[in-house]
Amino acid sequence: MGDLATLLLLLVLLAVAGSWLRLSRTRDRAIQEARQRCQQHGLQLLDETVGLSGLRLRRFRGRRVLERRYSFEVSIDGDDREAGHLWMIGPMLTALILPTVELYTPEHPAAGEAPTAKGSNVLPFRRHYRDRDIRH
Repeated sequence: MGDLATLLLLLVLLAVAGSWLRLSRTRDRAIQEARQRCQQHGLQLLDETVGLSGLRLRRFRGRRVLERRYSFEVSIDGDDREAGHLWMIGPMLTALILPTVELYTPEHPAAGEAPTAKGSNVLPFRRHYRDRDIRH
């Protein structure tokens, strides 16, 4: 009986270590996405880090999956701190929210184009109905 308990404990520890490594790789991917998107939109990623700030179940490609929200801070002009968020399913970016931009990937359900002014540096975005997926 002692050998079985030891084996079970070992399996649990391996599962925890595997989950931690997978989450660590996903977080590294989120940092990479945040850095790349900030550079693309002329923003400075502050502290060069992101933090897991939310989880939700979402219907994606006909299945329920876990979507993670990572939060980070950016600066528009070097003297401010603004919040940014990105949503990921596994290593795939599904949504990005920056102080001047709100973008969603084609797979991300959204509706309603927003108009932009001529000469504006704000990109068009679609409104995101966060609770829509949970109600199904």
